[in-house]
Amino acid sequence: MKYTKMHGLGNDFIFFTDPNGADTDYTELAKRLCHRQTGIGGDGIIVVVPSNVADTRMRIINADGSEAEMCGNGIRCFAKYVYERGIVTKEKFTIETLAGIMEPTLTVEDGKVTLVTVNMGKPSFNAADIPMDIRADKVLNYDVEVDGVTYKVSSVLMGVPHTEVFVDDVTKVPLTTLGPKLERHPLFPRGTNVNFVEVVDDSHIKVRTWERGAGATLACGTGCCASAVMAHENGLTGREVDVAVYLGTLHISYSEDGTVFMTGPAAEVFETELA
Repeated sequence: MKYTKMHGLGNDFIFFTDPNGADTDYTELAKRLCHRQTGIGGDGIIVVVPSNVADTRMRIINADGSEAEMCGNGIRCFAKYVYERGIVTKEKFTIETLAGIMEPTLTVEDGKVTLVTVNMGKPSFNAADIPMDIRADKVLNYDVEVDGVTYKVSSVLMGVPHTEVFVDDVTKVPLTTLGPKLERHPLFPRGTNVNFVEVVDDSHIKVRTWERGAGATLACGTGCCASAVMAHENGLTGREVDVAVYLGTLHISYSEDGTVFMTGPAAEVFETELA
C-alpha cells in the first residue's frame, strides 16, 4: 500500500488513495500506523475515495480508530493531495465529508498548492446539535465543574463539536489532564474537542487543543474556526482573526451571514510504501 505523510501546521496525517472505495479496516490500520513509537506516527489516517455527490470524498479516521466528521487541517492537506496528483484538476472544487460538502479554493504556484481556503459552512450553536445534555439555543460561558473547579465553557458545532475555555495564558493550561476530562464530561454525550483560547487583541488569538479521538495535537483547523467564532460571539474579537498555534497561523474569516472561511498552508512530508 502506497501512502503519503502530510501535515497542516504540525497536525499530521497518513494518506491513502482507495479508488474502489474498498471496505478496508482503517480502524485497526489507524491504531497501528498512527502510534508515535511503533508506527509511522500521525494524528489520524485520511482516505481518498470516490464520491457520487462531489468531486471527491474524504474519510477521516482518528488515531484511536474512531471516524471523524470533519478535520480542518486535514481537508487542506486533502485538497493539496488530490490536486497535485491529478485526482481533481480544478482549483476550486467540492469534497464530500461526514459533515457535509466542503469547498476548497487553492492558491497554486508552479503546479504546487501553497495555500488553501476552505468554506467551512455555518456553525450551529444549539446545544442539541453539538450535542450537549442541556437545552440552550446558544452555549456561552456555561459553568462546568471538573474536580471541584468550575470552568466557563462556550460550545459550538463546527462540523464536529468544540468547546472553548478562555484563559489568560494558554502555555499554563494543564492540557493533557484537563483536556480529556472536559472531552468526556457527562455534559457531552458524544464527547467534545476542547480548545483553550487566549485573546491577544481584537484580531489575534492563541489556541491549544485537546482533540476528541486524537489527544493533544499541534494544531486543529476546526478548533481554530470554532475558537475564532466563539471569541467573536463572546464580544472579544472582530470577524477577521489570526489564530496562532505551535507551528504557525491560520486566518479565520467569520462573515456577516455566519459562514466561516479558513485559510492556511498544507505540506507534504514524504511518500513511500507500506510493506
